Amino acid sequence: MREWWAAFRRSPYFPATVLVLILAVGAGAFAGSYTYAMAAPAPHHIPVAVVGATHETAEGKAFTLGLERVMAASLDLRYMATRAEAMRAIERQQVYAAVLVRGQAIEMDVSSASGASVAMLLTEQAPKVAARAGRPLTIRDVKPLQQADPRGLALFYITVAAVVIGFTGAGQLSRNAPDLNAGERIAFTVAYAVTGAFAIVVIVDWLLGALRLPVLESWFILALTMFTSGMVFTMFNTFLGRWSLVPTWALMVLLGNPSSGGAVAWPLLPSPLSFIGRWLPPGASVNAQHTAVYFPGHQSMTPFLVLGGWALVSCAIFLIWRHRHPGGRPAEPVSE
Repeated sequence: MREWWAAFRRSPYFPATVLVLILAVGAGAFAGSYTYAMAAPAPHHIPVAVVGATHETAEGKAFTLGLERVMAASLDLRYMATRAEAMRAIERQQVYAAVLVRGQAIEMDVSSASGASVAMLLTEQAPKVAARAGRPLTIRDVKPLQQADPRGLALFYITVAAVVIGFTGAGQLSRNAPDLNAGERIAFTVAYAVTGAFAIVVIVDWLLGALRLPVLESWFILALTMFTSGMVFTMFNTFLGRWSLVPTWALMVLLGNPSSGGAVAWPLLPSPLSFIGRWLPPGASVNAQHTAVYFPGHQSMTPFLVLGGWALVSCAIFLIWRHRHPGGRPAEPVSE
């Protein structure tokens, strides 16, 4: 038995068998991660502004408590003095909606651009609560999505493209240009990130008209995302060689994409994913892109620091341990 195992380990069948097992587990994990995050999204903690009422006001309290009950969720109620203050909170992405109490009437301002899935849930449930309370309700979408992207998924799709092409590009460089040295490998990763990001902008905006993008900002975000994804693969490749795709896929696709908030808004994701997603490259990219497209003038540095941090750490680890990377070429002898 021992001799058979030793012969099997030396044969070409061993890595093929390991690959079959990894692919089988990966297929189940891939389906499971997306199903867990997206198949039945449930609200957990939704920030909502309330205007014209306090926590003691019967009308406002009855409506918000009824909304929490019917959604089986907790609303983070933020009481504000004026509708203008509530609109500023929506623009800063501090709240997802605003409830205005005007005597017996109730108005609700939702923001599809803040999270289409949250706005859809509130729009579906609020009329039921108002009807039970016997209050007239008016609903307005104060930040609608672009007409060509009614479900708000286009930003998620272009981010997935940047992430996947980012690490597959690094893999192709490692396989088809193995003689590149460390600095050259980083330079070519920058090159395909910049050109690939520009191609995404051209096709999605200029050719298909699926999204109106702020060209320079969206191009930069996509390029940074693609470069970061490529360097994450390169970092793992430094230590794991041919198996580096496994942790890259797990981090960027199995965990990063479902938790990014692109397909399902963070308040509707399971709590661990809604927290983790903000600190992974796909989530940071979706967040930055989302603000650039729908909330110009309110961009935060946080998603850029997250992307830049992953890129910097990956580059540093690769450069420090570049002698372990399977690529590169020996230094040319110095001529006397």
